[in-house]
Amino acid sequence: MQMEIRSVEFAYGDGGFHLSIPELKIHSGEHIAFVGPSGSGKTTLLRLLAGIVTPQSGTVSAGDIEISRIPDAVRRAFRISNVGFVFQDFRLIDYLDVRENMLLPYRLNTTLSLGTNVENRLTKLAAALLLTDNLTSPIDELSQGEQQRTAIGRALLPKPSLILADEPTGNLDPASKTRIVDLLFEQVRENECTLVMVTHDHSLLERFDRVIDFTQFHAPETAHA
Repeated sequence: MQMEIRSVEFAYGDGGFHLSIPELKIHSGEHIAFVGPSGSGKTTLLRLLAGIVTPQSGTVSAGDIEISRIPDAVRRAFRISNVGFVFQDFRLIDYLDVRENMLLPYRLNTTLSLGTNVENRLTKLAAALLLTDNLTSPIDELSQGEQQRTAIGRALLPKPSLILADEPTGNLDPASKTRIVDLLFEQVRENECTLVMVTHDHSLLERFDRVIDFTQFHAPETAHA
């Protein structure tokens, strides 16, 4: 999926945060890393790309669709069908087990068809993420690393054309970090999708096609970013 941003201006209320991006194009199948200090707008841009928030001015487009201009319900359906978002704070549902959390996009959007092929893919993903023994475990019984891997599995399961990952290795030990990064790149290659990742781990940067340093956007520091 190709993403394009033009003349975007975004601010959070009166908090002083302001993100200004004159132009940014992300090509279909490209692997991009966002780097920069906390508060520079990396997470905010992921949220703009996903259509979770919309800019005060300018456009955010996915292919031929201006996602910054379509109604909320349509934008939400588009996001569930096309975007896999790995949130930094996981956004898991406490009263659902691991399996049901991974299947959540299929419960939220009827355009995603839940069948045997999805169940088989879930089984394979769980094994790759070392979650096979946790599929029926409540979320509050999981370690931080297991919760992170569950969030990654949920994002990957629907085979999205765009994966947005906000510090997906931040709660993982070195061995798990390597496994998860390998899995992410394996999935994006296999499904020919676009990957955009926020990371502070500069040891990963050589694996990306392009690295975008957010200091160029001159956004003041804020807890939102």
